[in-house]
Amino acid sequence: MSPQFKRIMSTSVAAIALCTLAGAASAAWPERAVTIIVPWSAGGGTDATARMVAANLQEHFGQPFNVVNRTGGGGLVGHAALANAKPDGYTLGVITIESTMYESQGLPGVTPSDYDYIGRYNADAIGINISTKADFGTAEELIAAVKATPGKIKASGANRGGLSHLAWAGLLNTLDISPDASTWVASAGSAPAMQQIAAGAIDVVSTSPAEARSLVEAGEVKTVALISGERSELFPDIPTTDEIFGIKWSPMPFRGLAAPDGIPADVIKELSVALKDITENAEFKDFMKSRGFSVAYQDAEGFKATVTAAHKGLAETMKAVGLAK
Repeated sequence: MSPQFKRIMSTSVAAIALCTLAGAASAAWPERAVTIIVPWSAGGGTDATARMVAANLQEHFGQPFNVVNRTGGGGLVGHAALANAKPDGYTLGVITIESTMYESQGLPGVTPSDYDYIGRYNADAIGINISTKADFGTAEELIAAVKATPGKIKASGANRGGLSHLAWAGLLNTLDISPDASTWVASAGSAPAMQQIAAGAIDVVSTSPAEARSLVEAGEVKTVALISGERSELFPDIPTTDEIFGIKWSPMPFRGLAAPDGIPADVIKELSVALKDITENAEFKDFMKSRGFSVAYQDAEGFKATVTAAHKGLAETMKAVGLAK
């Protein structure tokens, strides 16, 4: 083979390779169905909102976006399945604030760095709810009572170590008050806790304003603040504890789209823009409002910052209350 022929062959092979790469890079995403993993059970709030988002993404991109529920382990199974999926843009997931807690709880398989963040579409702060018959009527007066009478003020809203507990304990910790200064009464959830406050058995319930609404409307309970740095779209007149006390503590339960770490940047950008459009859609807003959920969009960077802050703050709180492992 002559040197000239070798150069011609070499140039031809290189040209073919470049054409192949260019074709792969320009391939439109998505070319096929996309899976959205939901780490919570079908019929729940996360599942319902995920299916609404999926339907809108399907309409936007012209390919099926199929919701798959991967439940178990307090959400760990689904969150881990997403973290370990192939980062090709064809497996996405809806993640919740529990994804920031597993590491501190000693549960392996999920850390915030395992994901690429696309955007948040919902966040509903936990509220501080007190009895209208209590000796304190504001968040400031309640905190003053906790300081003045350590151990007397009883709070509830979930099991010990649940997000409602950590939100309340973290607030006290952020205010340089021992979390033990307020006794936590474990309950099976917000509904039984609200029954306890109505009966006068406890003083505080930390849960969403939506879950306290019936007793608030009955005049038995008052929501005095949101444990948050963001006011609620649905309850705009309720102040936040960041505003009242000049602090930074916002363990807001959230729902947002994420993907396994490493998916193409242009896919993240396309999805983030599409998610923003969805959250501005009147039909989507009406759906969320009908379910008692706020629409709270954050782009990829904003969502990542929210997750990072929650991860740090909840880890510190779990250490403070002796629940970190």
